[in-house]
Amino acid sequence: MAEFQVLHVIVPILMVASAVMVARLKDLIAAVIALAALSLLLSLQFYLLQAPDVALAEAGIGAAITTAIFVIAIRSTRRV
Repeated sequence: MAEFQVLHVIVPILMVASAVMVARLKDLIAAVIALAALSLLLSLQFYLLQAPDVALAEAGIGAAITTAIFVIAIRSTRRV
């Protein structure tokens, strides 16, 4: 039981750290990877809050599809 309480503290801290990395990174691909990590952490938080259906949707759409769309869009532009 205590490990779940620790996870309820650690996961939001990691989410904030990942969000700060998304805002601070200059390389767009690295920022998208940090955003995917944020989405996976968010899906873990949903799972810890006993919402597995929302966690699966967030992991599938937020981490997988959105990341793929961002990477395709970035690759189709010229990088400076």
